[in-house]
Amino acid sequence: MQFVVGTVGDFQEQQVKVVRLDDRSIGVFRIDGRFYALRNYCPHQGAPLCQGHVLPDLVAPRQGEVGVDEQTWFIACPWHGWEYDIRTGQSYFGAGHAPARTYRVHTECAASPEDARRRPGPYVADSYEVIIDDQRVIVDTSRRAETSQN
Repeated sequence: MQFVVGTVGDFQEQQVKVVRLDDRSIGVFRIDGRFYALRNYCPHQGAPLCQGHVLPDLVAPRQGEVGVDEQTWFIACPWHGWEYDIRTGQSYFGAGHAPARTYRVHTECAASPEDARRRPGPYVADSYEVIIDDQRVIVDTSRRAETSQN
C-alpha cells in the first residue's frame, strides 16, 4: 500500500519524522535530499528505533585522525545503541567489533584501514521504498527498499 506522508518541505535534513501507517509506526528520514523509511521497531529488543540519534559514520583514515563520512547515516537505537544504516536497515558493529570483555591494553602500529571498518551485525530493520511525486512524499509499505534511491 502507498501512503502520502507529507510534502518534501515537511521534512528537515538529517531528521526523522515518525508516522503511523495502518498498524505500523514508520520513521521517514531526509538525508542529503533523499528519503528513506524504516520501521520504528528495533529488531534487537523492540525499542522505538526512530527515537534514537541520527548520526553520520565516523572514519579513521590514519592513526590519530578522525573524520565524518556524510554519505553514510545511521540511526542509533535509544535503548542499547545498536546502529542501523538508514538506507538499508542493516545493523552494524563498530570498528573492530570489540565484545563486552576486558583486555590488557598496549600500543603497536596502527591497524590497517580494513580493520577499522564497520562489519554487518545480525539485525536488519524493516525498510520501505519512498517515492517523491509532485513534491509529495509517499511510503510504499508493500515494497522493501533497495540501496538505490529515486
